[in-house]
Amino acid sequence: MSRSSPTLVPLIADTREKEPYSFDSRLVVVERRALPAGDYSVAGLEGVVAVERKTIDDFVSTVIHQRARFRRELLKLAGYRAACVVVEAGLLEVLQGRYRGGAHPNAVLGSALSITLDYRIPVFFCSSRQAACQFVQAYLLGAHARWKA
Repeated sequence: MSRSSPTLVPLIADTREKEPYSFDSRLVVVERRALPAGDYSVAGLEGVVAVERKTIDDFVSTVIHQRARFRRELLKLAGYRAACVVVEAGLLEVLQGRYRGGAHPNAVLGSALSITLDYRIPVFFCSSRQAACQFVQAYLLGAHARWKA
């Protein structure tokens, strides 16, 4: 008797994502195409589920210096059933100012809190790129399990 292999969950990585995550190929298959918002989603749920990925330097630059552009992205994501921002750094790095851009840690933290409170989009500070990748995969798999495309 042969054991059937599990069905791979189809994820989407936005074509503008310069260094896409390497997800577990035993669980997911990734297709590259343009997304309406965010960097990652689930195939068939592109307008419902999204993850916006940021390095710490990119997050600081975006929330401090590119607020108007990022606000437009957040307004799109706010209409999704499940959306979040994932930062490839820990909160301690923010509080200690360990990033480029010269912004005060309180301004960066305040921006993260504003995203969560004003747009109802949680910001998750993951400790590293690897941890963020695992978190994003679990988040998307969880969304797929709840709202299969």
